[in-house]
Amino acid sequence: MRTGHNPPMHQRSRGLRAALAVVLAGALGMTVITPAHALVIPQSFISLTKSRTLYNPGILVLDPATGDTIFAKGAEKLRAPASVLKLISTTTALKAFGADKKFVTTINATAQPDAFVLTGESDPWLTDSAFEAKKYHRAYAPELVNKVLEQNPQMHEMTLYYKDVYATDADGLKKFFKGRVAITTKVLPGASAVKELVTDPIASISSPPLSEIVDFTLLWSDNVLADRLAHSAAHQLGFPGDSTGLQSAFEKTLKDLNVPSEGLAVQDGNGLSHETRVSARTIASLLVAIKREPDLKVIYDGLPTAGKTGTLKSRFVKDAPSAVGLVKAKTGWIDTTVSLAGFVTVGPQQYAFAVIADRIPNRESARGAARVTIDKMLSTIAKRPPASSTTTP
Repeated sequence: MRTGHNPPMHQRSRGLRAALAVVLAGALGMTVITPAHALVIPQSFISLTKSRTLYNPGILVLDPATGDTIFAKGAEKLRAPASVLKLISTTTALKAFGADKKFVTTINATAQPDAFVLTGESDPWLTDSAFEAKKYHRAYAPELVNKVLEQNPQMHEMTLYYKDVYATDADGLKKFFKGRVAITTKVLPGASAVKELVTDPIASISSPPLSEIVDFTLLWSDNVLADRLAHSAAHQLGFPGDSTGLQSAFEKTLKDLNVPSEGLAVQDGNGLSHETRVSARTIASLLVAIKREPDLKVIYDGLPTAGKTGTLKSRFVKDAPSAVGLVKAKTGWIDTTVSLAGFVTVGPQQYAFAVIADRIPNRESARGAARVTIDKMLSTIAKRPPASSTTTP
């Protein structure tokens, strides 16, 4: 009498393939975990991780529901991450300010009729472009000077002191009004200097909520915004505005989220520096935290979608069409790094992943080949959810 139960042939075959994948991965210094998980890493995925186009990358796939490792290859090694660092920058900004934060900039009168003080909160999204202000709801800096000119129509020269406004934005006003008003800009050393000069506020402007700024930063990988957000967040958290302050702010944020950050080295807030170092483990673990924390949902929502939006709009379409719409991820590249980190849909579930290939030859053909390999790798596991179910948010 048979007391055991033999699974169907397709299940036995699936289990055998999974077991073979584990054995092969182990021999190659990789980690594959399949028991109790719906996702089985196929041989085609493993083969692509060994592709010469990636030059021994760091790769990690995690289950956001449990935090368990599904696949790992070189995931602990510190690497130059390129723009996937923006995931840490935007997380730090949201934790420091909250998603509803609006940055306000004010122009103030002084006792001198031709001198004014621009005070702000280091708004990262000030602009002197009317087009950008209208299309992206950015705070339009010339509006402040225009308010002064409405009150002083005969004014042709002014001194504009400023505090907690980026120098490039203050200088942008000089260029904008050149030929109409000669503006001399001078930075104020501290709050006491502002208090000594200011008499009354004249006008104020504000950018949209931080959630909108983060969304744009991630969707289009804006380097200036990411760096400014990181520095503003560091200041808000009580750290200096230099790379040391960024390091401390990032470490605090990751620690508060229980994200491992061993060896993290930060030089900027956008990942352009080749000296910045982070592991695929840190990035993928942060993505798990982003999925877990309701106040970080804006980051998930802002990630580009494969073949459809932002910096991923033209990715996957030709090289891995089966994954179009199934990957939401932050792109990244500098001369010798190609990276991608986000979420891949596998049936009714999503998995967090990070890929950092930081030894790519410095030529666009090599970077392009690496992107194709990464796209194909993800397409081997991407799977549309059943019509009767929805992907876990």
